[in-house]
Amino acid sequence: MTLPVSPADIAAARHLLTGAVLRTPTLPAPRLSAITGAHVFVKYENLQVTASFKERGALVKLASLSAEERGRGVVAMSAGNHAQAVAYHAARLGIRATIVMPQHTPIVKVAATRAHGARVVLHGEGVAEASEEADRLARAEGLVWVHPFDDAHVIAGQGSVAAEMLEDAPDLDTLVVPVGGGGLISGMAVAAKALKPEIEIVGVETMLFPAMWNALRQRNLPCGGATLAEGIAVKNVGSLTREIVSALVADVVLIDEPTFERAVNIFLTQQKTLAEGAGAAGLAALLAEPDRYRGRNVGLVVSGGNIDPRIVASIMLRELEREERIVSFRFSMLDRPGELGIISTLLGRLGANILEVEHKRHFLDVHAKGARLDVTVETRDRQHAEEVHRALLTEGMDVVRVDWQAGG
Repeated sequence: MTLPVSPADIAAARHLLTGAVLRTPTLPAPRLSAITGAHVFVKYENLQVTASFKERGALVKLASLSAEERGRGVVAMSAGNHAQAVAYHAARLGIRATIVMPQHTPIVKVAATRAHGARVVLHGEGVAEASEEADRLARAEGLVWVHPFDDAHVIAGQGSVAAEMLEDAPDLDTLVVPVGGGGLISGMAVAAKALKPEIEIVGVETMLFPAMWNALRQRNLPCGGATLAEGIAVKNVGSLTREIVSALVADVVLIDEPTFERAVNIFLTQQKTLAEGAGAAGLAALLAEPDRYRGRNVGLVVSGGNIDPRIVASIMLRELEREERIVSFRFSMLDRPGELGIISTLLGRLGANILEVEHKRHFLDVHAKGARLDVTVETRDRQHAEEVHRALLTEGMDVVRVDWQAGG
């Protein structure tokens, strides 16, 4: 079978990338192994200058341009990481770059792209609309397209990720890879299968954007919605990438948003590394189906680390709530001096650290002589939270747990 990208193409790409793109480490992750039951190795592509693997494919494509094409300038469409990669390496090579990004691209990614000297055009609700605008600009201004995934040069560049992983961890038997348009998994599949034909490659998409899943199964699940993994929020995959994935990838799985959040949080708290939603997709797959990977030597790619700090803070707090390390209690009590002091003293004695207090009197469901008190506390774990609740009830408190995620 002849595929659009060959192992020789990837070898040539690796030679070109040497010294221009960081050869990131692939390291064992004992903590992730303990959590998932697999023997996990992580490839840290978030250590690249622009914090994602996209530099590889972008540079290979830009280096392939003729002098006439370089003089015309390039245009790219991206929700962030491809944008930064094209902008950064275009500046290095003296090529004028225009980047079209969806209007709601995270500010951190827009600012980083502009910082590399590119002209940024914000257009459309998603990558489909942005792609149409980029195509219009290419025709109107004679710019050369640098496609984010459906380009043989780009795919060859991304394949260098798997080649490096298998050099550093030759015992890997499974690669679990994020899938958007399919450029990364296509290149990695070509490289990995050439070096180790028996290796299994699994792709990961968010349930909200099952584009490759649809393409492989000839299904039409809807694509759309707000996802943490905006880097793989793609409605249409490439023709080249679909051909390669159909031939070489064992499966593509769909993962829900809470599992992506959990994976981002685990990378941060356990591995001390920052992964964006798409970059945590591989770990999310292991968390969703641990039995599938148990005991196997699994390679994961932290494909990017460009995530809004505000979103990171929100994820960490939400995970603390899911783990019941932050819990809320609602007290119904008489509105008289000393009641709040009694409650705070009791919570302190029980080892619960008070984070927030909200005192409510002016509600019709509160007795005219009473008050409602919402207290958010920090606990050690789920068992401790239950112990605190039982102890409050034993002390005669009129108290219930509040589930903020269920609407209170």
